[in-house]
Amino acid sequence: MVEHWLQRALSDENPGARGARSDFDLNREHDSADLMNETPRQAAVLVPVVNRAEGPTILLTQRTETLLKHAGQVSFPGGSIDKADENAVAAALRETHEEIGLTADFIDIHGELDRYRTGTGFEITPIVATVRPGFSLQIDSGEVAAAFEVPLDFILDRKNHQRQSAMWRGRRRHYYAMPYGDFFIWGATAAMLVNLVDVMEAAREEV
Repeated sequence: MVEHWLQRALSDENPGARGARSDFDLNREHDSADLMNETPRQAAVLVPVVNRAEGPTILLTQRTETLLKHAGQVSFPGGSIDKADENAVAAALRETHEEIGLTADFIDIHGELDRYRTGTGFEITPIVATVRPGFSLQIDSGEVAAAFEVPLDFILDRKNHQRQSAMWRGRRRHYYAMPYGDFFIWGATAAMLVNLVDVMEAAREEV
C-alpha cells in the first residue's frame, strides 16, 4: 500500500539523505549568499498522492497566465503561511481548499519533505498526504487554470527526471524538469518531486 510506503519514507528511521534544499542545488557556481541571508517568506504546499485503484497519482495544478508571480507554471496546491494558520499543515490544507476545493476529510497527512528555498524569496514546506477518491474539485479560476493527475510511476522513473537550463537574471540557471503530456513540470515543483522520489526509493530499499 502506498500509505505504508510513504509512512516509511517520511519517518526518522528512513536512511535516505534529508536536509534543506534550494534553487541553488543545481547551481553551485552561483553566489547564494544573498539568498541565504534574506529572511524568506514561509509557505506550504500539499503533495497530494491520490490513491486510485488503477495506481496512485500525484495531483498538480497549473496556475493561470494572469497571476503576477509564477504565471502559467505547474505547482502543488498551496501558498503563503498566514498568521491565522496554526502550522504548515493548516496552511497547506487551507490553500488547497481555496484553490481547488479539495476538502480535508478526503486527505490523510503523512509527513513533510525537506524545506525548499526558492530564488524568489520563499521557504516552502511540502506536506505529503494521500487523498481518497470520491472528491470533486471546485477550481478557483482566478488562480488555477487546470488541475491534473500524473501517475506516481511516471514520477518514480528517474528517466523522466530531466536537467534543463535557461538564462535568468543574466546567468544560466539549471533546474529539474519532468514534461508530461501538455504540461511542463519544472523548477521548485520538479525538485520537490525529486525529493519525494529520493525518500521513497530509500524506503523501498529498506524493505
